[in-house]
Amino acid sequence: MSGSRVLVLNSGSSSVKYQLLDMRDGSRLAVGLVERIGESGSRIKHSPAGGESRERNGSVPDHDAALKAMAAELDRDGLGLDSPELAAIGHRVVHGGLRFTEPTVIDDAVLAEIERLIPVAPLHNPANLTGIRTAQTLRPDLPQVAVFDTAFHTTMPESAARYAIDVETADAHRVRRYGFHGTSHAYVSRETARLLGRAPEDVNVIVLHLGNGASASAVRGGRCVDTSMGLTPLEGLVMGTRSGDTDPAVIFHLMRVGEMSADEIDTLLNKRSGLIGLCGDNDMREIRRRVDAGDERARLAFDIYIHRLKKYIGAYYAVLGRVDAVAFTAGVGENSAPVREAALAGLEGLGLAVDGGLNAVRGDGARLISPAGARVAVAVVPTDEEMEIAAQTYALVNDSGNQNLT
Repeated sequence: MSGSRVLVLNSGSSSVKYQLLDMRDGSRLAVGLVERIGESGSRIKHSPAGGESRERNGSVPDHDAALKAMAAELDRDGLGLDSPELAAIGHRVVHGGLRFTEPTVIDDAVLAEIERLIPVAPLHNPANLTGIRTAQTLRPDLPQVAVFDTAFHTTMPESAARYAIDVETADAHRVRRYGFHGTSHAYVSRETARLLGRAPEDVNVIVLHLGNGASASAVRGGRCVDTSMGLTPLEGLVMGTRSGDTDPAVIFHLMRVGEMSADEIDTLLNKRSGLIGLCGDNDMREIRRRVDAGDERARLAFDIYIHRLKKYIGAYYAVLGRVDAVAFTAGVGENSAPVREAALAGLEGLGLAVDGGLNAVRGDGARLISPAGARVAVAVVPTDEEMEIAAQTYALVNDSGNQNLT
């Protein structure tokens, strides 16, 4: 295979994010977004490397039209999908269940399995499938690779992956902890080891992916041994609009006493909880502004967020036994110094601390914010899920022995 480019597609229910990367040097040749697919006011944003960004509104009725619009934008920059330099298309797929533990070349059997998993990922897998099928019509001759959010977490032992419910019932309905944000956790744990000048297999890392969606993972020697999200992305940390960990009996109580339906409770826990449910804002910058202005409701929301985060840090310290680094990533993790400081405050006995000066400095690259000589390194590591998907895709299609893996 002579091509060195990989197109990465992240297809959502009403949007398609894309990046075209040159794997010879990891450079981004183009980045874009098609949003509000099927809605009025569809918009296309496209940014070629070294050129001016373009944005236009227009009718984008479906994903087929979205990918054709993307192809047209790339063609304008001389980066068309018909280029012999394009080696493969890598697709983000949210749920791969237990079968898909690695990036996988897509064929009919793989598509059927992704479709079979829709009941455990009803908001994500259908959109991922649509993106794949549309891309196949545009370049049927090109390898298409699925990279799964859940794959990195399939190394969890059964003691971490199983819920303590009847085994037969759990198995019949595929109820277990799968975890998400796996491409981010894989990338950040590996980059943290690189930052320390050590091999990933020699490093134990707690990764804190803190965005509007948030998750933590315990990574021992490059392999995930626990993560905070479960059957769905609802479990775990307090998030922008999701509750995170909640007593399951809350659902029954709201059904019986609040006379709420299952759909109403689903909406409550996924879209009207977390930070937005606690204080009406899910933007950490605005919450911190309100805290600094003396807003007690914002202060309580922030404190609840930090309390849950600190509990997971302590729990994963216990799971790993030895921790070499704690890595903060994603929008909040990379940009909110107050969150990083508060999350580790009081944990000095575990060797965890941040240097106030280093923590306050903003930067684009991976960096240490722990005091010199700290027992446990504390790092800020910008995540790059698209690069991780591209790298896994390119490695797979370049390995001739894996060409037919499904």
